[in-house]
Amino acid sequence: MSQLRTVQVLSGGAVSSAHVAPLVTGLAARGVQVTVCAPAGGEHTRTIPGAGVRFSPVPRRGDPLAVAALRAACADADVVHAHGLHAAVRAGLALSGRSTPLVVTWHTRGHAGGVRGLRHLLERRAVRAAAVVLGTSPELVDRARRCGARDARLAPTPVPAGRPPLVHDGKVRAELGAVGRPLVVSAGPAGPGRGLGTLLDAVRLWREREPVPLLAVVGEGSESLRRRVADEELPVVLAGHGPEDGPAPEDGPAPGHGHGPGHGLGELLAAADVVVLPGSRETRPGLAQDALRLGVPLVAAASHPLRDLAGPAAVLVPDEDAGALAAAVVRLLDDPDQRERLAEAGRRQAAGRPTEEDTVAHVLSVYDELTRP
Repeated sequence: MSQLRTVQVLSGGAVSSAHVAPLVTGLAARGVQVTVCAPAGGEHTRTIPGAGVRFSPVPRRGDPLAVAALRAACADADVVHAHGLHAAVRAGLALSGRSTPLVVTWHTRGHAGGVRGLRHLLERRAVRAAAVVLGTSPELVDRARRCGARDARLAPTPVPAGRPPLVHDGKVRAELGAVGRPLVVSAGPAGPGRGLGTLLDAVRLWREREPVPLLAVVGEGSESLRRRVADEELPVVLAGHGPEDGPAPEDGPAPGHGHGPGHGLGELLAAADVVVLPGSRETRPGLAQDALRLGVPLVAAASHPLRDLAGPAAVLVPDEDAGALAAAVVRLLDDPDQRERLAEAGRRQAAGRPTEEDTVAHVLSVYDELTRP
């Protein structure tokens, strides 16, 4: 058989780029010809390795040339795989009138500027153009079916493989200003469903504790978040960038008032006493996956995907409840035995999850099914 040719369509956002990286790497390693179509300068330029992968920049959504450019890029594809709502809509338009099968993966609950009617319209258009819709949670599979998907299936949600547990790094804590005080880690950027506003409300409640816990937020954060940290003098530092954020500025205010030293997400998790996921827009948040794998106690806003992902290995609190969030974090900080129990439960939970190899094999089986003569 000739080499399978696939085009992976991204919107350029952080969530889909981070999840697509291991997929395209695994496909290329198996001899699949992979082209990634995404806006120039998107997150894929940092998260997706270039070895064996061809990049084809396309204009951002809203540009009238975007669909035409995508249609040209997909001309020779055997399968087109779109990741996320807007990428799926554009891919469906680009393939209109062609027999090339379209696979759509929903990594998160889609949103369209907060306009509920528009979001629903886009979701219906996206899933009806797809031969197969892969949802990363049962909730998304059900949603796709309600929107009219011909074939909606649950996709494996892997725990990242190949990275050994990190050793607690006192140097990172010292650089952040967390020596002799607890370190709590979360991730940005701010946005709908992220819960960073609720988290800052919780910080206001726990800053009366002695010693005062320091919150390190991975990612640059929004201007409103930085302003609130400075105006209220919150014990918060914006600490570098992780897989969901662009690079932080090289210079910035001292910890507690803006940007601290640049650190990757793995370094910060290894140094953390507790990890907090205050919002639950993502259906398989990478922060929660990494915390479980590394055995770092997790406090998260309750949602069905988080219950499925973490099981008994996380403390779940009501969404948008700053009091419950602060109380849960403080209880864990005061109870090292409970933290250790959660750490062990997290490692066991992560060990039972599918691997990245499983995900690649599953996607290849879908491609084979759609392209088989």
